[in-house]
Amino acid sequence: MSKKPFHTKILSGRELAGFIKERQAHQVTTLDNPPKLVILRDSDDPVITKYTSLKVKYGTDIGVLVEDRLTPTAQLTDTIDALNHDPAVTAIIVQLPLTDPSLTDDIVSRITPIKDVDNLSGQAPYTPATAEAIDWLLAGYDIKLAGKHIGIVGQGRLVGRPLTKLWQNAGHHLTTFTRQDDLTNLKNCDIIVSATGVPHLITTDFVKPSAVVVDAGTASDHGVIKGDVADDVRNRPDLIAITPVIGGVGPLTVSVLFDHVLTASQTRTY
Repeated sequence: MSKKPFHTKILSGRELAGFIKERQAHQVTTLDNPPKLVILRDSDDPVITKYTSLKVKYGTDIGVLVEDRLTPTAQLTDTIDALNHDPAVTAIIVQLPLTDPSLTDDIVSRITPIKDVDNLSGQAPYTPATAEAIDWLLAGYDIKLAGKHIGIVGQGRLVGRPLTKLWQNAGHHLTTFTRQDDLTNLKNCDIIVSATGVPHLITTDFVKPSAVVVDAGTASDHGVIKGDVADDVRNRPDLIAITPVIGGVGPLTVSVLFDHVLTASQTRTY
């Protein structure tokens, strides 16, 4: 009897997000007033505009009001202060990166914690959306983390750092890497999550057979959005699972974000 050929499972966040979206749309109908999310960005970078447009569409689909504001960097602080005090505004996002990243901490720390649905300040009662989405994605496909060696590449504020904290608090065994580290050590990892924004950083030489690979990195290369994982990894049939080029972590990140918006709408006291 011949052995069944190995086929890599595709981790489609889009499929899972569809079920979550139905539940959220129903939740919105039970509220007296639809929640309102304001997204502030100071750039027309194609990666930023892509993700902003996805959030606007998602909000429209479930009945949440989403306002996309292109705001000069110098006006962000005053704008956030006004939105904090506006009772019609449920949630605020500053879409990163800013044109001057050195201002990030000062600007995001202005957001009132309950309205800081991406927890960019680190003071809000939410796990940052992309980190939580990765956790949801693996759970949705019944990929167990217990007893596995996990490698997280990148320690940025949006993904790597909060995901490391989330999984360390859950007691999982993990190793963190920066893009400058010797990534051949990823060969020891059963599960690899990469979120550096360096196109094709993770090559097949760094990935062992039967690994799970989650690509949470995005960058614009001549107007084309690319992830951290190289094509030679995606073409391998001997992995347990891998996220697709499009439709992996991204759709679930938006779902998580709107879960936080709904939580904010139910807990605000103003």
